[in-house]
Amino acid sequence: MQGVVVLLRVFLLLTIVTAKDDTPSIYDEMVEIPGAAFSMGSDDSKGRDGESPSKLVRVKSFTIDKYPVTSGQFRKFVRDTKYKTDAEKFGWSFVFASHLDTKIREGITQSVPGAPWWLPVNRAYWRQPEGPGSSIKERMNYPALHTSYNDAVKYCEWAGKRLVTESEWELAARGGLKGKEYPWGSKFERSRMNIWQGKFPDENTKDDGYSGASPVDAYKPQNKYGLHDMVGNVWEWVSSEFQEPNDQPSAEKKYVLRGGSYLDSQDGSFNHLARVTTRMGNTPDSGSDNMSFRCAKSLQSRNKSDL
Repeated sequence: MQGVVVLLRVFLLLTIVTAKDDTPSIYDEMVEIPGAAFSMGSDDSKGRDGESPSKLVRVKSFTIDKYPVTSGQFRKFVRDTKYKTDAEKFGWSFVFASHLDTKIREGITQSVPGAPWWLPVNRAYWRQPEGPGSSIKERMNYPALHTSYNDAVKYCEWAGKRLVTESEWELAARGGLKGKEYPWGSKFERSRMNIWQGKFPDENTKDDGYSGASPVDAYKPQNKYGLHDMVGNVWEWVSSEFQEPNDQPSAEKKYVLRGGSYLDSQDGSFNHLARVTTRMGNTPDSGSDNMSFRCAKSLQSRNKSDL
């Protein structure tokens, strides 16, 4: 009889966990973006990594995730597919130095040339963002970190979606506005996004409340489409291939990341200037604790702007 009771308890526990994982999440919401022609990029002299000059592009209507993919969503994907991320295959990933325990930091002898704040941490990946001893247990609504372009593509396929293109991403980020610096308009608003405040890389005043990545809904929507975290917090992979500025040859194929992260600045005095046109490129197997993504879906053309 006791054995039957134990089995029943196990069955009920599994049922509860499965039901919880299958429950629709607010983080699964998508937003429809009307097709349009718009001026993509910037003509500002501060433009970098191919951000300038601007160009006219046309985008068809589509839907895009309201939030970056969360750790909770990514966990469902991994549980369902037994997927191993690139960071897990490599056995390490990059973590911002100040997020590490002193003992771990002192044991690392290598860093990125020209960016010593990036340290390769053994067994750092989406489930333990700062390496052994860290956890996503209390961060299910944070972006899924250390996810590569390859990981993003596989997740989107599993979810019945696809990775958003760069032009779609920028059209969505602009929120229907023309020629504005930010998704909400022209004026910088510290309370709208997670970027660095203070002297980089040694001082972070955390005026926005966070020293690293923040929950995907930590701030109110950034534009009239109701989209969160398009600028700041974490870089987002898109499906477009990155071309080196001035057509310089690249040793490896790279893909575009958009939006900047918690390490970027208001004025571009260090790292990237966080705004709606911010971009960079990286190899498809790259990952760090400021990289994530969101997905999209195509829609059938229904209006003239889509033609």
